[in-house]
Amino acid sequence: MKKLFLLCLITSILAKVSSAQIKLPDIISDSMVLQQNTNAPLWGWATAGTKVEVKGSWSSKSVQAIAGNDGKWMVKIPTPKAGGPYDITIKAGDAKTLHGVLIGEVWVCSGQSNMEMPVAGWPSAPVNNSAQETVNANYPGIRAFTGQKQIAFSPQQNVKGSWSSCSPSSVGAFSATAYFFARELYNHLHVPIGLIHVSWGGTIAEAWTSEASLLTMGDFNKELNIVDSMRTDSAQMRLRDQQNEALWNKALAESNSNYASENTDTSWHNMQLPTLWESAGLPDFDGIVWFKRTIDIPAAWAGKELNLDLGPIDDNDVTWFNGRVIDSTMKDGSWQTERHYTIPAGLVKAGTNFIAVKVIDNGGGGGIYGKPDQLRVYPADSNSSGAVSLSGNWNYKVAAVKPQPAMSTSPNQPAVLFNGMIAPVVPFAIKGAIWYQGEANVGRAKQYTTLFPLLMSDWRKQWNEGDFPFYFVQIAPFNYGGDSTQAAALRDAQRRTLNASSNTGMAVTMDIGEKNNIHPADKQDVGKRLSYWALNKTYGEKNVVISGPLYKSFEIKDNKIIVSFTNTEGGLTSNNKPLQDFELAGPNGAWKPATGVIDGNKVVVTSNDVTKPVAVRYAFYSYATGTLFNGTGLPASSFTSEDLK
Repeated sequence: MKKLFLLCLITSILAKVSSAQIKLPDIISDSMVLQQNTNAPLWGWATAGTKVEVKGSWSSKSVQAIAGNDGKWMVKIPTPKAGGPYDITIKAGDAKTLHGVLIGEVWVCSGQSNMEMPVAGWPSAPVNNSAQETVNANYPGIRAFTGQKQIAFSPQQNVKGSWSSCSPSSVGAFSATAYFFARELYNHLHVPIGLIHVSWGGTIAEAWTSEASLLTMGDFNKELNIVDSMRTDSAQMRLRDQQNEALWNKALAESNSNYASENTDTSWHNMQLPTLWESAGLPDFDGIVWFKRTIDIPAAWAGKELNLDLGPIDDNDVTWFNGRVIDSTMKDGSWQTERHYTIPAGLVKAGTNFIAVKVIDNGGGGGIYGKPDQLRVYPADSNSSGAVSLSGNWNYKVAAVKPQPAMSTSPNQPAVLFNGMIAPVVPFAIKGAIWYQGEANVGRAKQYTTLFPLLMSDWRKQWNEGDFPFYFVQIAPFNYGGDSTQAAALRDAQRRTLNASSNTGMAVTMDIGEKNNIHPADKQDVGKRLSYWALNKTYGEKNVVISGPLYKSFEIKDNKIIVSFTNTEGGLTSNNKPLQDFELAGPNGAWKPATGVIDGNKVVVTSNDVTKPVAVRYAFYSYATGTLFNGTGLPASSFTSEDLK
């Protein structure tokens, strides 16, 4: 009995010790940067009712709080002017010390893929001078917290991530736009810069806005009802998804080696390869499909090692020859990878041989989909000139259908990224936010003129720090296809936001877009142009020019329109080249090419085809090359004087 009593006592003590342990969100951790000269919120969890004491090594005073019934506590710790490194000690039953904390300027960096794009670039989208930028990135005073991607149907209390100091070994993973912005601030202000990077490629603005704010707009109520049902029925949906995942994993694990044999029956069908199977009899299909065909091997190849080329396969595959596995490609993201496999000599015989490919598609397109000349087999000791083609008729059989998730995992649902990635970092003290998004809202420009200001006001309300600076990048020109003016309209919606929301600024990228690349390589200028707004408006460096020319107004005189601009420092210029892409519209609303001539700080626009102009626009196409600048070399934004439709 004594032993049992002692065991129970020890267990009880351990449980109390464990429950007294301090838990912090990932953003409050070693090496973080706190906003200078403010009362910085710090929070976490401890045993309910526990007194929590927090002290920074820069001060002899501490701040206290009591953990609530849910264990959560929060304090606001006065921070000094920029400096460090410091320690922060948190006591609540036990003690925890955070090391290497800097005090400086903190900015939230969010949006979609152009904000996500790292300094190292991507294989299909490089960043200018990436290698040299990496070598030169010795800025330990610049630190970034990169939040892990997650969606949520209700506001979360944590987003996984960690603070990383800028060095050649770490900067490759930093957001390029955020890093170049921070570098400019650091070189001007000479204080630590903290970046809270939370972005997700291809995402819509409403996903980053809270449900409460979106409900005031009314446009997304139907979608929000679906999000609410996900939250309400989440337990059932998660159980269903777990069951489906178990079934899918079982299907993946099954070798189905009998499918790789030479036998076929009426359950096998025919498909001409290469192709995506969605266009060849399997529309909207995700799952596992076996492909099989015979091949006649010349007698001279018997007993020789062969090369087997299959081109790209979407997404993964296991490949068999004469009933034996010869190779596979199962790594995520391999849907564009060409398959080049080797057939061992011992499997090769003269005459009829059998190739079988188990193709696994997790979403989107699926199949063996390259070009006909990419499907071939030939001896490894010779070139491919005498290859036997494998394009043409194959047998196929559906082995498993991938279950569709009961709970949507798409980031493009209203409020789910606010819940998953913004809410967890509120109310970490910040100076302001930078934003690079808009491509995913192309086609909804008029709505964006309301939605984007709503997002800004929503974040400011959440942080409760007043109208903090919110600087954003105007999406770059790019050939979206389809309606050639939709992206231009979105750019103009962003421009109009400057008048709809206070303390905002827009970095114009009309001169650095790439017609066939939605991820322009020049992220250095993007970061610089964001920094110009911050340096001038936030930090008082009035000698820094914030922007190129922005449309202000127009007046009609006879058969011409005279356009006035703001931000004309140094005058207007076209760099000794003709102005392009000005247009005029008459009473019938038809736009006609026009000639623009610079007259001081204005542009006079005329067209032989429009004798009574009523409206003017500039560079109002999805892709256009900016030709109008101010004297500091910053480009003018595209614009239209008409209301957006």
